[in-house]
Amino acid sequence: MAKSGLPQISLANLPITLKALFSAFLLTMAIGYFMAFLYMFLINIKPHQEMGMNVVEGIVHKYYGERQRTRLGSALTGSMGEYVSEREKEKIFTWIKNGAPEENYQEVKPIFDGNCIECHNADSGMNLVPLTTYNEINKVVQIDFGESIKTLAGVSHVHFFGISFIFIWTSLIFAFSGIQRYVKIIIILTPFIAVWLDIGSWWFTKYEPVFSYTVIIGGGLMGISFTVQILYSLYEMWLKKGKEVEGKYSCPS
Repeated sequence: MAKSGLPQISLANLPITLKALFSAFLLTMAIGYFMAFLYMFLINIKPHQEMGMNVVEGIVHKYYGERQRTRLGSALTGSMGEYVSEREKEKIFTWIKNGAPEENYQEVKPIFDGNCIECHNADSGMNLVPLTTYNEINKVVQIDFGESIKTLAGVSHVHFFGISFIFIWTSLIFAFSGIQRYVKIIIILTPFIAVWLDIGSWWFTKYEPVFSYTVIIGGGLMGISFTVQILYSLYEMWLKKGKEVEGKYSCPS
């Protein structure tokens, strides 16, 4: 194909205005990714660590569940145990073991009222499971099968749309880098494949715990590719030698 004679656009020879714009966007995305990772640590990893679980066990607990015990039982033997006395725990465990009958709810209600409902209520703003009525408590004394299909569907579609939107822009900027073509294609495609692995494995883990490892692999690949796209793009814009050219450009190959 004949060359157009126009200078080829690249990150190294972008006008300073576009370099500033792209850099500000990439740095903002990097900060956002860090905040997302911090949020994930505080919401998903740290609570499971406090329950004596490693990362893999925490993923299994979240998506597959604790099918040998109830959610309330798991909480009382884990992170929530410090708020209830041993005697009160024993009383609740006995009630659960007997099928958590509604006719005996009044025997354990004072325990929930005195230790739990200050935080576990719909108006607390803490996004915790409410424990103010028998019907609410009954939901967490059933066998824990992990996240529900409804919850997974809701969280999955938000993550697919949101993460893909971020990567289309970081990948578009990275596409104008001077790195070898096939390496560039791999780095551009990797985060999207990682998203499929990560989010898709949530669903598989719900039925088979071994897929918890794939969740970690997908998340790791996503983080690595995201970091490479941002750092290499910034390197080419500000550290790699290139002649700034204003005006029309030809597209990179």
